[in-house]
Order: sequence, then structure tokens, then C-alpha cells
Amino acid sequence: MALKSTIFKANLSIADIDHGYYADHQLTLARHPSETDERMMVRLLALALQAHELQDTCRGDGQLAFGAGLSDPDDPDLSLTDFTGRKRLWVEVGQPEDKPLTKACSKADSVLVYAFHHAAEVWWRGIETKLTRLDKLQVWRLPSDAAQQLAALAERSMQLQATVQDGALTLSSERGSVHVEPLRWK
Repeated sequence: MALKSTIFKANLSIADIDHGYYADHQLTLARHPSETDERMMVRLLALALQAHELQDTCRGDGQLAFGAGLSDPDDPDLSLTDFTGRKRLWVEVGQPEDKPLTKACSKADSVLVYAFHHAAEVWWRGIETKLTRLDKLQVWRLPSDAAQQLAALAERSMQLQATVQDGALTLSSERGSVHVEPLRWK
């Protein structure tokens, strides 16, 4: 018998000072049985960092949504789709292979990867040359310790505040706050 995903609810208030985006998002996250709290919270962090694209790219007429994630490897962890059905943004978290990223670049206007695992540097050294020709791709490194701290904020029902300023994000709840400064690799 297959294990079912665990459902998490998050009320996320975003204050993106860098992009002038301020909004509240009521989110449902399905955490696959093999997904960690850390990875789930990195997906949430990616949404907070990219939410401004709803306004900047889609002029408010789009949908920013979590994908099937680990349940379907052909589905992004997070995507932004405009009102015509066009994928404007495709986001993966972790350390994806080059072929799925190449495929994602053919399906979306922009593809982002948020690498967070402690072995991300090893992954990047092994895959970097395979990704150089992908102009639509950006690769970001999240510090491992900050990603691990995000897991401590995970609850089945979360009230979170995200502040984006000077390229960094601070995610806060009653359980504490985590400051994350992404580093762009590509």
C-alpha cells in the first residue's frame, strides 16, 4: 500500500521590498512521504522569492502553484503559468539532472534551480559544463545551514512572514526566523 502525502497549510505574508510586491498567500503543500521538511520549506522559500513575478511577468493575471514535485519528476516543484497557459517560470529545488533541466528550458520562459543540500557544490562541479548552453536557466545556492534551519519552522498549519530585501529573504514565524542569502551560480 502506497503512503499518502502529508498536507501542510501555510498563510504566507510576503513583503518583497526589492520588487515592490506585497501580498498574502494561502497555500497548501503536499509533502511526499520521501520529502523532508527541509526540502518542503525550500519550495516555500522559492515561492516567496518568486511571487513578485505574478505582478512583474503576468501583471497579476497568472497562477503561481506548487507542482506534484517528487510524485511526478516531469512536473516542476513550483511554476508560474499565465492566463494563456504558457509556463512563464519553472522552479526546481535540490540537485536535478541536466536532461530534465534541458526539457524544462524547452517548456518554460525561465527555469530556476535552488540547490540547498550540503553536497550541492559537488553536484554543481559535475553538472556545470552541461548547463552552460541553457540561457533560460538560473542556478542559485542556498546555504545548507539556513536550509536546515527552515525545517524548524515547518508545522502542519503555519503563519509565516517573508521579507525580501537586498536579494536576501527572512522567513519568520512564532518558532523563530531564518535569514537566507541566495548565491547565484549561473
